[in-house]
Formats: sequence, structure tokens, C-alpha cells
Amino acid sequence: MTDVPLVLPLEAVDPTDPDTLGRVGGKAANLGALVRAGFPVPAGVCLTTAAYRRAVGSALDALLAEGTDAAGLAEKARAAVLAVPIPDEVAAAVRATCPDGPVAVRSSATAEDLPDASFAGQQDTFLNVVGDDAVLDAVRRCWASLWTDRAVAYRGAHDIDHAAVTLAVVIQSMVDARWAGVLFTADPVTGRRGQAVIDAAPGLGESVVSGSVDPEHLVVDPGGEIVSRYTGAGGTVVRALPGGGTETVAHASGAASLDDADVRTLARLGRRVEAMFRAPQDIEWALDGEGRAWLTQSRPITTLYPLVPGRPGLRLFLSANVAQGVFRPFTPAGLSAVRHLASGVAGLLGAPVDDPEEGPPMVSEAAERVFVDLTDVLRSRVGRAGAAGVLGVMETRSAEVIATQLDRPELAVTRRSPLPTVRRVGRIALRYRIPPAVLGAWVRPARARDRAFALVRDTAAILPAPAGAGPQERVDRARWMLTACSAPMAPRIAPAPAAGFLALGLAARLLRGRARPGELGTVLRGLPHNVTTEMDLALWDLAVRLRDDPATVAALTSTPPAELARQRGTWPPVLAAGLGAFLAAHGRRAVAEIDLGLPRWSDDPTHLLGVLANYVRLDDAERAPDIVFARSAAEAEAMIEALAARAGGLRGRVVAAALHRARDLVGLRELPKYWLVTVLAAARTELAAVGADLASRGRLDTGDDVFFLSLGEAREDVDRRSVVRERRATYERELRRRHVPRIVLSDGTEPEALGTTDAPADGALTGVPASAGTVTGRVRVITDPQGARLEPGDVLVCPSTDPGWTPLFLTAGGLVMEMGGSNSHGAVVAREYGLPAVVGVRDAVARLTGVAEVRVDGTSGRVEPLVTCRSVSGVAPQTLSVRTRGARR
Repeated sequence: MTDVPLVLPLEAVDPTDPDTLGRVGGKAANLGALVRAGFPVPAGVCLTTAAYRRAVGSALDALLAEGTDAAGLAEKARAAVLAVPIPDEVAAAVRATCPDGPVAVRSSATAEDLPDASFAGQQDTFLNVVGDDAVLDAVRRCWASLWTDRAVAYRGAHDIDHAAVTLAVVIQSMVDARWAGVLFTADPVTGRRGQAVIDAAPGLGESVVSGSVDPEHLVVDPGGEIVSRYTGAGGTVVRALPGGGTETVAHASGAASLDDADVRTLARLGRRVEAMFRAPQDIEWALDGEGRAWLTQSRPITTLYPLVPGRPGLRLFLSANVAQGVFRPFTPAGLSAVRHLASGVAGLLGAPVDDPEEGPPMVSEAAERVFVDLTDVLRSRVGRAGAAGVLGVMETRSAEVIATQLDRPELAVTRRSPLPTVRRVGRIALRYRIPPAVLGAWVRPARARDRAFALVRDTAAILPAPAGAGPQERVDRARWMLTACSAPMAPRIAPAPAAGFLALGLAARLLRGRARPGELGTVLRGLPHNVTTEMDLALWDLAVRLRDDPATVAALTSTPPAELARQRGTWPPVLAAGLGAFLAAHGRRAVAEIDLGLPRWSDDPTHLLGVLANYVRLDDAERAPDIVFARSAAEAEAMIEALAARAGGLRGRVVAAALHRARDLVGLRELPKYWLVTVLAAARTELAAVGADLASRGRLDTGDDVFFLSLGEAREDVDRRSVVRERRATYERELRRRHVPRIVLSDGTEPEALGTTDAPADGALTGVPASAGTVTGRVRVITDPQGARLEPGDVLVCPSTDPGWTPLFLTAGGLVMEMGGSNSHGAVVAREYGLPAVVGVRDAVARLTGVAEVRVDGTSGRVEPLVTCRSVSGVAPQTLSVRTRGARR
């Protein structure tokens, strides 16, 4: 940018110019777009970023070069801005162009009103400013507001470089407002598109924006009808004073009401603004004494989750990301792999997909996350029952949310006969001989286990492409793995664990009325033959051996895990040999391992090095994971004896046999997921080779860029460097998204936000009891296990988990999880380790972040906060946002 003018009239702001944002900031750019489109905007000018740089640039550049910490930087920068005199040419430009009469002076930052961060309320606005000197003083204070503590912290949280942000200032004629407020063109709480939400109060809009008044709250449907009106509980409103400045006056509840005609006018105006920007908007408005509506600001509603694309009509989607405990976005290669995997499942079910790159119609993507369209499933009587049953034990909260939507006419049951489902399932059962396999597993469990493990081992051996395969052949091999090799393995592996669960169900039926809450769960503690727990115990065993090597202990405890991972070639020999052997057996695993595009532990062992550093510090023999696991297994065997004795006689012997059979087989429940991870790791290896080839020929910047292509794109010998750069930027932006809905409708509505369950009067949190027992411990909120430290006995609070999290379980004292049901991954592993656990706890991360100590009752499903504190988080929560009615972000 060169020759940037000091002042631009709003009508001269060109929103199509790529340099506009850097010249005038987000607020002014949007106002310029409104003016050019003919919307009613008060007349005004923008003092550009060139004026800011000319006035304070040198002072701030020197300060930023010092590398001051965030708190000190904010204070010093504000002082520097307020101390520097406004240059004569800047003052002259303001005096020459400032509108006559009272004006509003508004900050407009270059990092503001962005798609992923609105910065709303971070900089200051000054209203009813009268006189040139007062305007110049307000300009200076706007500049200084770029460096408030909250603004500096906000930029830090969003990884925005302080030096890259500058400030413009909008100076506009004041509206003599009779009413003012905020208009959302989509409901910011429920997410529903087309439903306008208006917060209004008499006087200036500052009272609504600042929260000094409980505003009148109105909801208007797409047809213009007012569907709800809340009059507000009063407070104080802001009014302009005749000589300049403002005053606050009391506003009683129900003292006035916005006219219906004005409400409809605002709603229509909002729909036009949304259409112009092509995105839902957060609009500030004012109504003058003559009834004219004025727009003083418009920004995107950044908290809304993007609409999930799908077939016509209202559809209901389940977030596969949230259900799998992967809140982060998928890489493009990961999304492509999911579509191929889903195509394989569809083919298994008798609904082949023409193009696996497109995937079956029930799989959709939004904001780089995967969603499953459950609409057709819920319209079937059998499908509805099956979804309720599966989600009831795997993801209880989602099942509860879906149940609230079943009365919608769009989700009414249209297929009542079970015969199509019976035929489809029957064909699969006959093809894979599932009934005799289940019976055989019951009769000879050891043989069934051996067959299942041999099947996985032998099939994994044939996955890699032949030596010397070319790039296209490697991509085709990866696609074959994902579509043809993955899904058919499930009905071949599943009969063994299914037999175990049937045995458990038989015992539960025989014990009805005789087993207390949590006792059957105790039977599943310390389960053998679980590939995930065996991996965790192998890692613990490695840590025990590493303790005897001082060089390894020093490296693990004194070097940050990420740095130590980069020093891989110089590790102490004992660490290199021990971790090398572990990775040879388990290196295909990872955190968020269902995303093919993410590194496996064999690629990047940072997480494992952090876990080992924690393990080698653990010196309490009673809390040693192998001892805890063995104790859990002994408790399970003792519980079987107690339950059998309680049942008595022949019934007791059958109960004991069934429970022992359950322990023999249920641990295999992790094997299908392990096979999926094996396929993904093998496919990733093929794509990595393809990426190296493309990078060597200048088609990609680096070999890892291949994971920002779909499988079909990776097969083509095309220069994709610019495409990858764009996708990496999108991916990085999506990593900062704070909210991912578990259930969402195609109109954007998040049913979970439509109503809330009242919390217990004592402030306890409630969820699904997942693992019996009670523990009191320090809260450790963790949203990303990479680099997280969990001290022995800490209560792990997290959104969800996958196998990559489970090494943390070995030192945890208890588990609280937002997602999951009694048979979800985290619940099962917690039971096996004997950890009291409660899952499906809504907003647990946000609600327990400020709590120091809790009591977790895994038998009743209660989590009781005991001691509050400022923060004891292991990793600052970045996944969820708490949103309230009418709240400004």
C-alpha cells in the first residue's frame, strides 16, 4: 500500500479493493460497503491507518522490539500512545473533514470483524462528541484502546501479531436516537438462520452493547412475524447531553416497548444487509425521532457454525468429529479418507457408491468437520430404535438431544416395516457367518481371540503397495485399503466381542434386582486382551525400565517434549532403543488418529515423550499403573464371585460362567477400531511417498503438503502449491474455532441450545455414570493432550477422548468427560483402569475450568465442585464457547 490518504469519506471506501482492510479497518470497510449499496448510514469519514502510523508508529515499533510480556506491553503501549502529540497534518485533516454537529468516534481495527474473530468490544467508541478538540482527544483515546489489556489478550489468544494490527477511526454524525440496539439476522444462540433477534432499549445503543440494561428482546421469524417478546428487567440507558457527552438514566422494566412496525422494518433491513454481505450479520442500529432506521455498524456473526450441506428439506446431522472426540478440523486428506471409508460401509450395506471421492449422501462436511445425516435413519422405525440404542450407550447426550426433535413433522416415521432392515442385516450375517462365529466364540473364546488377532495381523501384512510402485499405483492402493479392506473386516472381527457383550447381557438379566449400581461395571475392570490398555501398560513398562538410566531421565525431565522429538537422532541409547521398540509395535497410533492427515506417533513422538516424562516422575508404588490394573482385575474377579453367590445355585453358576466369558471377550471391542487405525496408517504411508515424489518435482512445496489434497488430487501430476497454501490457511483458522455442535439441523439450528436442563440446586454437575467409585481430586482441564501434564490423582476433565489420550489415564484419579455414554471409549477404558468416571456432562470444560477440586461419583453420575480457584487448567480450554441469550461476543 502506498500513498494512503489520511482521511477517506465513507462513500469513498471501496470494499472490493484488497488493500481496503489495511487502510480503514473492518468497521469502516463494512460501513463503506453499506453506503455504496444505498443503506441508511450516518454521514462520516474515516481517519485511516496512515494517520495512526504517522502519529504513534515509531514509539510502538520501539516498544514492540523490546519483547515485553503481554501485561507490560499493554500498559506501556497505552501510555506511549497517549503521550505522543497528534501530528499537525493529522489534526488539520480531522478539522477539515469532521461532520458538523455532534459526532460518534469509533475505532476500526485492521484485525476486526474477521470471519473467525469479531473483536467486538475490544476497542473503544465515544458518543456525542462536540468540538474539534474533543474529537481529536477521542481519536487519541481510540488509538490507545488498541492496547487495552483485553485487546492485547484477545489478539494473543487468536495468535495475531501485535505489530501487524493498526487502527483507523470512523467519525460519523450522531443519530438523535429514540431507540437503538443490536440486530442479529440469525439467532446467535440456537444458530437458526433467517430468524432475526433484536435487542433494543430507549436512547443510545451503548446501553445494549455494554450490558447496562436488560433490553427488550424480540425474535422475528422469516415471514416477519414476532414470535416472542421479552420486555426486559430494566437497568440504565444512555442518553446524549445537549452540550456533548452522555448521561445514564434509570430505565424501569416495561417502561416502553418498541413498535411492531419498527420491529418489522428492522427485520427487513437486516435481511437486506445479510443478502448484500452473503452471511448472517450482527448489526447495530438506531431509530431517530422521525422513525427512520440508521445502521451504525455491521459485522459477521462469527460464533455461528456454518450450515451443513445436504439434501433438500430439513435434515438432522450428528457430528462425527464430536462423537469420536476429535474437535479439531480434519485435514483435506483426512476428509477424503472418511468419504472413502463411508463408501466402503455403504457398499457393505448394499448401497454402493459410484464415486468414493464424493462419498455416500449421508456424509457431509462443514468447517472441515464430518457430519452424518441421520434424517432417513430417524424416519425408519427400526432405524430410530437402533440409533437410540447405539447412541444411548456410546454418546448419551446426543441421544437425548435427538429425542427432543423426533416430534418434528420432517422427522416423522415413514418406514414402519422392519423387513428391509432384517433382509439387509440378514444378508451380511449369512455372508460372514456371524451367528456360528458368535456361538463359536462363546464355546471356545481363546480360539476366537487368536483368529481375530491373526486376521488383523495377516491382512495388515498385505496392505502395502508392492516395492517399486509408482505414485498413481500408491494412491490407488490407499483407496483400495480404505474402501475394500476396511469395512468388511468389521463383521469378521465383531462376533468375538459381540459374544462377550451377549454374555454380559445374559448375566445382567439373571441378576436383575440382585446387582447394585456399578457392580456389573466393576466386572469389566482390568480386562485382558484389549489392544489399547496393553499399549498403555507397555508404555508404562518402558517408563519403568527408563528410570534406571540417568541420561534418559535427565533428557525426559529437562528438555521440552517437542524439542526432544526434534533431537531424535541424539537420544540416549536406552531411550532410543526402548522407544524405538515401542513405536515398532504401536507407532501407528496417534491423538485424533482417525484423521489420516495427522502424524502418527512413529512420525512425531512428542506426545509420548511428554507422557514418559510424567511417568518417570511417578514414585508412589501403590499408584503404579500395572499395580492399579492388576488390582482392578482382582476386584473384577472378586465381584464375579460375590454376584454368583448372591444369585445362588444353578443361576449363580450360569452368572459366573457368563461373566467370565464376558471378561474373556469384551476386551476385543477395541480391535475393529485398531484395524481402522492400521488401515489409515498404511494409507498414510503410501500418500507420504506420493507427497515426497510430488515435492521432488516441484508440484508441492513439501512432502507433507500431500495431506492437504484429496486422494483423487494426489493422484494427478499437477502443481497444487497455491491450493495447498489456501487450504493450510483455512485449516489454521479452523483450529481456532471454539464451538462445534454435536447435533445440528440443516437450517443451522442447534437443538441443544433450544432448552437447558436445570442443574441440581447444590451446584453439582450431572452426567452418565460410567465407572463406579468415588474420588476427590484436583481438577485438570485438558482439551489437547499434546504436552499436557497430569499429576497422579488428578481428575481429568476433557471434551472427549480417543485411544491417543489413554496414556494419561494411567496417572489420573478420575475422569469427567463432556461426550460419551456408558460404553463409549473413555468410559470403557476408565472402567478397565478402575477410575471413577462420569461422562456426557454438558459444558464440563467451561464449568470446571475455575474449579480447583471436585468429587466424582461414578456410581450416581454426579460431579461436585468443592473448591474454586482462578484456574488450574493443564491446557487452556479452546474448544467450547458458552453462549447466552443476546450476548455480544
